[in-house]
Amino acid sequence: MTVHRPADRAATIGDTHTSLRERVYVELRERIIEAEYPAGMRLVEREIADELRVSRVPVREAMQRLETEGFLSVQPRRGSVVADFGPEEAAYLFDVRENLEGLAARLAARHADPARLRDLERLLARARRAAESGRLREAVSLNADFHRRIIELSGNPLLVDLMAPLDSRLRRLFRLTSAQSDGEPMCGAHERLYEAVRDGDEDAAEALARAHVADTRASTARLLSAKTGTPHAETGTDSETGTGPDGETGTDGETAAESAAETDAG
Repeated sequence: MTVHRPADRAATIGDTHTSLRERVYVELRERIIEAEYPAGMRLVEREIADELRVSRVPVREAMQRLETEGFLSVQPRRGSVVADFGPEEAAYLFDVRENLEGLAARLAARHADPARLRDLERLLARARRAAESGRLREAVSLNADFHRRIIELSGNPLLVDLMAPLDSRLRRLFRLTSAQSDGEPMCGAHERLYEAVRDGDEDAAEALARAHVADTRASTARLLSAKTGTPHAETGTDSETGTGPDGETGTDGETAAESAAETDAG
């Protein structure tokens, strides 16, 4: 399994001083978000461990965490594969976003301080320049940062904790649909929301946040449907999730004794 990436991400994971478990997790998550590991790709624990020059223990733990977060699924006779992100998954995400981001915008208008508003304004300016220069990928990344900043400006740590697991899924969604997106309209929607937050207009901020999510929902569903060849998803339906035997993922057929021995060694 050979994946080409920028030199700064090709460094040996084990050479850093950050928690090895976290570094492996972040590396695999970013590869999925950036489509270096596309949907349906099988991930083999041993191969990843060899490539990253780490033991299989942190790789196994990272893959289990990614499965919990919806980035990987376990399929019979295949093991861990990168999960699809289709119209149905996007619909679930939009259901949550519309409500929680609306609340976050209202609270941000209530609590935002001048210093953090200036930071937000500078971020929007960078996004606008990127969009006008045709650097769509950069604009999309900055606009995703804008959503995260609004959550932080809410001043509600519980809301921040609730939204944190969705951030990576949102980035993956933006990455999947950015090629067909127009960065400038997104910048305009964010600038209007910023103005409402800056002015302390709670009602307008919440309404604009909800409208922004709703406006992008239908177009995103169409784009994902075109990519996957599936009809638009309806919200509120049940979905099935795959689970492996005994809840284990990506072990590539190793025995329990091998796993325990390696865990002790790690």
